[in-house]
Amino acid sequence: MTPETAWVLALLAVCVVCFVLNRPRMDVVALAALTLLVLGGTLTLPEALAGFSEPGVILIALFFVIGEALARTGIAYRVGDWLVARAGGREARLLALLMAATAALGSVMSSTAVVAIFVPVALRVAQRAGSAPGRLMMPLAFAGLLSGMLTLVGTPPNLVVQAELQRRGHEGFGFFDFTPMGAVLLVLGIGYMLVARRWLAAREAPRGGGGEGRRRRLRELAADYGLLDRTRRLRVPAASPAVGRTLGELELRARHGANVIAIERERGLGPAVVDTSAHQQILPGDVLLADFAAPDGALQAQRVVEAMGFTELPFRRDYFSRLSREIGLAELLVPPGAAVIGQSILELRMRSQRGINVIGLRRGGRLVDEDPLHTKLKMGDTLLVAGAWKDIRGLAGAARDFVVLTLPAELDDVAPAASRAPLALAVLAATVALMVSGLVPNVVAALLGCLAMGAVRCIDAESAYRAIHWQSLMLIVGMLPFAVALQKTGGITWLVDVMLAATGEASPRAALAGLFVLTALVGLFVSNTATAVLMAPIGLGLADRLGCAPEPFAMMVALAASAAFMTPVSSPVNTLVLGPGRYRFVDFVKIGVPFTAVVGVVCVLLLPVLFPF
Repeated sequence: MTPETAWVLALLAVCVVCFVLNRPRMDVVALAALTLLVLGGTLTLPEALAGFSEPGVILIALFFVIGEALARTGIAYRVGDWLVARAGGREARLLALLMAATAALGSVMSSTAVVAIFVPVALRVAQRAGSAPGRLMMPLAFAGLLSGMLTLVGTPPNLVVQAELQRRGHEGFGFFDFTPMGAVLLVLGIGYMLVARRWLAAREAPRGGGGEGRRRRLRELAADYGLLDRTRRLRVPAASPAVGRTLGELELRARHGANVIAIERERGLGPAVVDTSAHQQILPGDVLLADFAAPDGALQAQRVVEAMGFTELPFRRDYFSRLSREIGLAELLVPPGAAVIGQSILELRMRSQRGINVIGLRRGGRLVDEDPLHTKLKMGDTLLVAGAWKDIRGLAGAARDFVVLTLPAELDDVAPAASRAPLALAVLAATVALMVSGLVPNVVAALLGCLAMGAVRCIDAESAYRAIHWQSLMLIVGMLPFAVALQKTGGITWLVDVMLAATGEASPRAALAGLFVLTALVGLFVSNTATAVLMAPIGLGLADRLGCAPEPFAMMVALAASAAFMTPVSSPVNTLVLGPGRYRFVDFVKIGVPFTAVVGVVCVLLLPVLFPF
């Protein structure tokens, strides 16, 4: 070993120790190491800064943006609602669907973001089914990790090994080259978790406290104003005289006392809620959500059903919670000096001017149920309003007339560009098609996808910049030059000799097995991205020494780096489910270690078949 090799290896060891301790931050460590490699004369400045122009790094950044656009349009939330409907309360079916959906979404967007979205979905379903959250949380995390094995852009380690392959002059992987291997592992993962879930401790989640800082939820607001006892769901049959007419023409509120809060209309994955403006046309199959606030509301509801030929449907008391991403509620206070004082709710014309409905009035802490529509407003009155979330947010600009008292907790989960979900899916499909076709480089295809997402307003520039995980990018940029430094100083040759000595110059499959074990062990202590950066040059050097094709060794590094199943701190995905699942450290060891071994064995057996030596 030369002094130059010892210097680079020592610096690499210091980086690993800092990564394990997480002090200082990993991106700071990587950039400091890059600087030291230049100051020590190991790398030239262009070699050290080459990572900033690396196509793989740019591609990772672009897919952070595309993934954020998918989140902002609510696609993942809609898939979650679809899962709830399809599972039918059966835990095994839910587990399989949950893992499959998480993996599918995670293959084109951040797995951490997908798991974060699905955690509340899984908790809700577990509560409905009466099962322990822990029986779903770990399968959810495992699916998030497996999602990175499905496509080239599924996780940064795939792009790291792709960049190393291309730097060495190889063609690299196609978009779906990971899919056969990843699909096999996903199926195995689902089957494994269907069996292993019985060993997950069925601990109850702590009961949520009603602390003073807790924000009220939609159902609580609706109950405070008596809305849950007055609301009816009315289906419009094809023969109804309401079909083809607008809400303004029907005058349901003036003639029948029916305040239409929302209109459900079947679209795609399930019912969508359309606006209730006066120009909205009623279509066959629409379901009207109507509030009958008058004391004789039940009688009024019966009359409108008879007059319009509507069919009354069951109204569940969790209705507003189930459609919380479509319908918003807010509580408003009439402040001193407001221009609305002395006007009735009908005179406010809130629906035509602000796009929202006033559906409740409280005065002096008591609900006004005697002709609230014609009651003149006074200072201190509170109103409950309903409408689309974008209109609810717009109430912040009405400070002269109203003070927004309560915005429910569900507001945090609302997709701000939900109406553009079809456009986001179309852009994603076009981006993937361009990458698969090879008509343009992958980076150009992803850049076109980002620009298209912005053009159709699935994401704005500010959100796009916030979506990029700069710490991850700087980590990759700082660590990539280590591959060049190790190659220049003979460090890769030395490390490969060590590995071959450990495996006894055995067959390529034995070398693959050793590479998986070493990569998985390194991944216990550092992030999967850093693991891939460290191990990719070693894996490719091992392939060169054995005279084998580089592809199976490169993919083994990527897959092993993503196989972070063994501890709750191996990946942010695992950490996300640790609390909701009420897991202990040993739970991940007990379930994750055997599955990691299964993944390793399958990779060693199948990779040479898919990518011959």
